[in-house]
Amino acid sequence: MPFHISLDGHTDLAARIYRQLRDGILDGRLRAGERLPPTRELARELDVSRNTVAVAYERLTAEGFLSGHVGRGTFVSADPVTRAGRAAPAGAGVRPVARWRSLPALPGEDRSAPAFDFRVGVPDPALFPLRTWRRLVSQALRPSLLPPSGYGDPAGLEALRVAIARHIGAARSVRAGGEDLVVTQGAQQALDLIGRVLIEPGTRVAVEDPGYPPAERLFAAHGARITKVPVDAEGLDVGALAKGTRLIYTTPSHQFPLGTPMSLARRTALLAWAERNDAVIVEDDYDSEYRFSDRPLEPLQSLDRDGRVLYVGSFSKTLLPLLRLGFLVAPASLRPALRQAKQLTDWHGDLVTQAALASFIDEGLLARHVRKATREYSARRERILAFVRDELHDLLEVVPSSAGLHLCAVWNPHATVTVDGVVAEASRAGVAVESLARYGGTRGGLVIGYGLVGSDRVDEALARLGSAARRVTKG
Repeated sequence: MPFHISLDGHTDLAARIYRQLRDGILDGRLRAGERLPPTRELARELDVSRNTVAVAYERLTAEGFLSGHVGRGTFVSADPVTRAGRAAPAGAGVRPVARWRSLPALPGEDRSAPAFDFRVGVPDPALFPLRTWRRLVSQALRPSLLPPSGYGDPAGLEALRVAIARHIGAARSVRAGGEDLVVTQGAQQALDLIGRVLIEPGTRVAVEDPGYPPAERLFAAHGARITKVPVDAEGLDVGALAKGTRLIYTTPSHQFPLGTPMSLARRTALLAWAERNDAVIVEDDYDSEYRFSDRPLEPLQSLDRDGRVLYVGSFSKTLLPLLRLGFLVAPASLRPALRQAKQLTDWHGDLVTQAALASFIDEGLLARHVRKATREYSARRERILAFVRDELHDLLEVVPSSAGLHLCAVWNPHATVTVDGVVAEASRAGVAVESLARYGGTRGGLVIGYGLVGSDRVDEALARLGSAARRVTKG
């Protein structure tokens, strides 16, 4: 066999033999039908035990790479199951239903790692208390804490629902008990459950403009007719809501992406409109946990007296997105349907992670983490605000806000350069920043997140952003 195997510096010899033979088959250096040396012969050549080679051969045979024939030897399979890159059938005659064919594509996810990342919606992983979380996960894996049936409540672990209800009652003035909650795999699943139980093909759904594209696309995927409603300095323009709207999606605590809170007068008007028009309001409170000045206005959910508000929250901004933890507070009339939708979707979430979060909240660790993170994000935010006002005031005007993980600055209509030009030039300088146009609306601007640029690097990041803007201006 001309194919060469090298074992230098590797302790797991069977795994090394397996990988080299597998790679040789996949890239064609070992051809279909080629006979491999007997295990005894290859073991002698490599100066290893025969059992080591046999283990590698057995694994390759089990995976379909090799086939053994008694009395003849071991051969490369004629058509290995996993031969390099063989694609699934094209399925030319199979098509998704019409609304999935017409659904706008989501913007491509840029998985590169820029030197300085001002992109929106991601908390700083360096602030996450990993050691503490590891302890809580380990504690949750004790046999005595596992459900006897192996399956849990579709609404989520009761201890977590009670802990969340207590936390959001104190931190966000939400009126709820544990029985009012459904724990979800992030806010997006909460929105999906709402869509499943409230949206039929043709249901009119209002979303903010500019707004959160994944919510709009999700509701459209359920067959909704989407109406975009403009946002002004007081929040969603209630007077622009179309007659016949049955569901209104809004981010009143920290409007996404502008950042302005909805005024109390506008909140009251929205609730009254929903009651008059038999509509439901979905209140997405995605990151108001981080507040940098006054206490927030009461959420729509706490002002609601008619049971028309579904309150959606997430731990993706306070902890980490990869934990996939969110929740939904719903009126009693909708809870049975939402629980059934959750069970039919994925039965229940990760109970180990839920148990860890319940302990994290109960031990006061979440409140402590939020306080620490708020101080850090506040410092970054103040430096960004000062920079925009001092260095880029002729190009940008900051939109007032007092919460969250990002801020927005709208473009001066008299500026001689474009937002896209600044974004592109900043990217070439290693700085990722987003254009407001990505989220709709009529005004240009920048949306600047401060979750991923640490305090020790924010000044250099801002200097590069400013230089990029000036180069475009002079050009």
